Amino acid sequence: MAAGQDDTQDQGSAPDPRPSKRILNERGGALDGGPCRVGLLSRRVVLAVPGVVMASRVWGQGAAISAQEMVVAADAVRNPGQPFRATSTLTDYVGGRPRDKVVLVVFAREDKRTGQFNNVVRYVEPPRDQGKLVLYAGSALWFYDPASKAAVRISAQQRLTGQASNGDVLTINMQRDYRARLIGPEDLQDADRQKRATWHLDLTAGGPDAIYSRIEIWLEQGTYRMVKGRFYSDSGRLLKTAYYRRYAEQLGVIRPTETILIDAIDSSLVTSVVSSDMRPQDIPDAWFQRDYLPRLKID
Repeated sequence: MAAGQDDTQDQGSAPDPRPSKRILNERGGALDGGPCRVGLLSRRVVLAVPGVVMASRVWGQGAAISAQEMVVAADAVRNPGQPFRATSTLTDYVGGRPRDKVVLVVFAREDKRTGQFNNVVRYVEPPRDQGKLVLYAGSALWFYDPASKAAVRISAQQRLTGQASNGDVLTINMQRDYRARLIGPEDLQDADRQKRATWHLDLTAGGPDAIYSRIEIWLEQGTYRMVKGRFYSDSGRLLKTAYYRRYAEQLGVIRPTETILIDAIDSSLVTSVVSSDMRPQDIPDAWFQRDYLPRLKID
């Protein structure tokens, strides 16, 4: 599918996706009434990305904050400000019919030193993979198989199932790994074919730790909720398009609970990633050490 083609898929009915009037920024206070207060978000960006010049301030295009600050606000919607666990259910569809399903439990905690999340992912289904683990700590991603008791380095772009890669199930702060440029305001249809007024941003990797070399995102104006994304390979090839839907309250904030991933070439190949059972979780430092994986027992 070409990058400019309408790749919206009709995924059925969904709860009312309209945004609430309040964005709760768990790491920096509340952002009320649409445009964010510049001072508050600017401090967060400068602290999280020291030495980086703020990207494309966009007063002239109707936005009260910079493109980079928009990404910070989007991260606050997507990611809890406390250690947590959540279940991710991935279902592959071919021509609208379900094919394979993978169920994972993701444990994530932000590293305050780096501003990025560390993750442990445990396989629950299918039964043949139960107990396998993925560790994302720093810039390293490890796969651990309890049968062989071996941990091997893997790529975040390596396919997990269907259109989902390993990196698609990890919790990450985009503002830490990407530099944002505002393309402009844009009206588009979301996954439920509802018209949304959005900000279209282009994100380029700011270093080698970024999972994708380039991402385009569309954020709903006023809420900074993700509506749509496009993900590109290192060579610049469009890999997939994502739609974010079924926003619901999780840990006190309205967050997307389903992501629809559509193959860039064959739009009949779709993967749904549903997030559920998000709750606080005490996560010890030892969980993020590769040598500890053989002893890690998680319910």
